[in-house]
Amino acid sequence: MKTVQDTKKILEEFKKICEACGIKLTYQRLEIYRVLLEARDHPSAEDIFARVQERVPTISLDTVYRTLATFEKFGLIRKIYSLDEKARFDPNVSHHYHLVCTKCHKITDFEWPEVDNLPLLPAIQEWGEVQDRYLELRGVC
Repeated sequence: MKTVQDTKKILEEFKKICEACGIKLTYQRLEIYRVLLEARDHPSAEDIFARVQERVPTISLDTVYRTLATFEKFGLIRKIYSLDEKARFDPNVSHHYHLVCTKCHKITDFEWPEVDNLPLLPAIQEWGEVQDRYLELRGVC
């Protein structure tokens, strides 16, 4: 669980990255990212909109969608798809995997260093260049 200090540090880093990428950091964009940081459930755009709207009543769903697309384009967040086929968003862009509950659709992050360190199979190496590894385990929580 993130502490207030962790959140502040992450937000400061986020601001620096936005500046370096030329992303104008508006209050609305900052609140969208803050909601993502506070979320523990990999929220959908609609979920994010509802939560941000509590703080910024004038925000539109379109603004949330466009902001999420911008954040994803610059690698600030990751889009993942859940069992209900809704795009969900993850502010944790470090290497990790997901556990997905097939009953409630909850998505939980986990790390698995042993898998990270496995060599690729020869057939995969011959196929081409692997740029990312993604693993999703499904079951019932």
